[in-house]
Amino acid sequence: MRKIVVFCSSSYTIDPTYNEAARQAVRGLCGKGYGIVSGGAVKGTMGVVSDEAAKCGGWHKGVLPRFMGQYLYPGLSELVWTDTMSQRKEEMRRDTCAAVALPGGIGTLDELIETHVLAKLGQYDGKIYALNLGGFYDPLKSLLSHYVETGMTATEDVGLIKFPESVEELLGMIEDNG
Repeated sequence: MRKIVVFCSSSYTIDPTYNEAARQAVRGLCGKGYGIVSGGAVKGTMGVVSDEAAKCGGWHKGVLPRFMGQYLYPGLSELVWTDTMSQRKEEMRRDTCAAVALPGGIGTLDELIETHVLAKLGQYDGKIYALNLGGFYDPLKSLLSHYVETGMTATEDVGLIKFPESVEELLGMIEDNG
């Protein structure tokens, strides 16, 4: 089974548009036969991802550090406990063909950037997508352009992250890249 890791927000106070996009993305991925890997929590968009995977009857692996056990989503297909956030990120990426960052906070940014660095270093083979819904990731795109302009990174390395503007575009890109 092909698996995709979904990085997303744990906040309850975000624009509902982001949670609806999460539902649509998970529904689309499950419909295409992908297994979902996520943070395995009930909080914020992570809970939305978990709920939608369960509604779709899709396979869903959750990865949760033991110190966050109170947030465990009860309906996972598989649960992996870790001791640290670093172990969590590593386990979330394990055996995935793609990483999708939905709009999220600093934790999502950390997951996205670490995955990007690992891809640049040849340590992650999956595709990387940041759902740029409503321009959410435009500041990151500007920062990456600045890094290219100042010689801090190469254009081809920036290109490792794709920035689809809609769930439909995201699903199309994933299908095109297998």
